[in-house]
Amino acid sequence: MATDDSILKLGYLAGATRLRRIGEQLQTQGDRLYAESGIQFKASWFATYHTLLQAGNPLTIQEIAASIGFTHITVKNVTRELEQHGIVKIKPNPTDARSKHVSLTTKGQNLLGKLNPLWQKISRSLQDLLITGHPDFINIVSRIEKEMDNFPLYKRIHDETPEQANILDYHPDLKKYFYELAGKWLLDVLDGTLEPEDEFTLRNPDESYIKNGGFLFFAKIGSKIIGCVALKRLDSVKFEFCKLYINPEYRKSGIATQLIGRCITRCMENNATELWLQTTDRVKNAHQLYYKLGFEEAAPPKEMEVLQRTDKTMRINFKQNMQ
Repeated sequence: MATDDSILKLGYLAGATRLRRIGEQLQTQGDRLYAESGIQFKASWFATYHTLLQAGNPLTIQEIAASIGFTHITVKNVTRELEQHGIVKIKPNPTDARSKHVSLTTKGQNLLGKLNPLWQKISRSLQDLLITGHPDFINIVSRIEKEMDNFPLYKRIHDETPEQANILDYHPDLKKYFYELAGKWLLDVLDGTLEPEDEFTLRNPDESYIKNGGFLFFAKIGSKIIGCVALKRLDSVKFEFCKLYINPEYRKSGIATQLIGRCITRCMENNATELWLQTTDRVKNAHQLYYKLGFEEAAPPKEMEVLQRTDKTMRINFKQNMQ
């Protein structure tokens, strides 16, 4: 792309335009790869074809569109092209005369044998390409998609935008908030008695985490610090997040997800393979969030100092997720 591109000068105003042209370039290059491989397929067919493949049974246009997040007309046009090439068949829906059933033909099913080897190469190359933007690119896109679902652009313009939390890296002025937030919460959870590990880390987060290659993050809304989390380094490729706390007034607003998301992103930036956590059954509500974010129960690694209050340990295996 030319360095004097006028679109670049428009900043966020041209955000959708730049995402679209990236998508168009990838589709054009994908079509070239299919043609050079002698496969009668188009990049724009991928989402619809793959959805039908995974379903294993006929789907309506509406069901396909809902599954992949495309418009009805886009999916309708793609299915017509697939039908013209003998990859799908379209028949009346026996239970609803207003819609039709779409399913793969034998030719469409057999096409997978040719597509899979090429898809594996494309997947590896796309990973190499996209992580040049950021190592956590896929999760960043997921967060943008979720935010668009929760609060679309048109509502942001017409309605009052809710005050957003900024996630800050540690600096000395923030040190006192770590104990004020996480310390008071833990005292309540532990009936007024902190474990020895807590006593030191809560009052000396810089020495406990930063000095040992870890990180501290704080959530700020306006001028108020309302949340915190520590990212503890266990070894060169493993981290543990701990002391996650959100002011009760701001819970259920996605701030815990933001703080954990920052931990995941920082892990990816540091080529980590695993992110761990310890939790207690006293905060079972948090367990639902951990599972949703991809954490799974697992035996603790030898590098982890398991606390007396810990009822379970969980982890995300980044290496496994990328396979």
